[in-house]
Amino acid sequence: MAAGGFCKLPNGSVVVALNLPSPAGSGPGSVRFLVLAQNRARALTRLRNLGLRAVYLRGNAAPPTPDEITAVLHHPDGLIWRTTPDSGVQGPDLTQELWRPFKSLLRCPAPQA
Repeated sequence: MAAGGFCKLPNGSVVVALNLPSPAGSGPGSVRFLVLAQNRARALTRLRNLGLRAVYLRGNAAPPTPDEITAVLHHPDGLIWRTTPDSGVQGPDLTQELWRPFKSLLRCPAPQA
């Protein structure tokens, strides 16, 4: 099950954050998605329509941070992602990855075995 949460904005829209396991099973970490929508149901439907079929939000264990809310508000698509380490601890050798649009995830070629 995915960890995640949501935050309701003053204008009535919602920012939903979801941590999903990395598609590369051997790689450590997970992928964090941020979605801006009118409500939680629409945000999850938007992810499901893009191919993430088994996405559910139960609870509010990992809501988006203020920096994440700012990032998704300033993106024209309102749907961004980046990889996150499992530990969640930022060290001097762990650099913070930039947010990417969801379209860039769709353009990535499949790894060859």
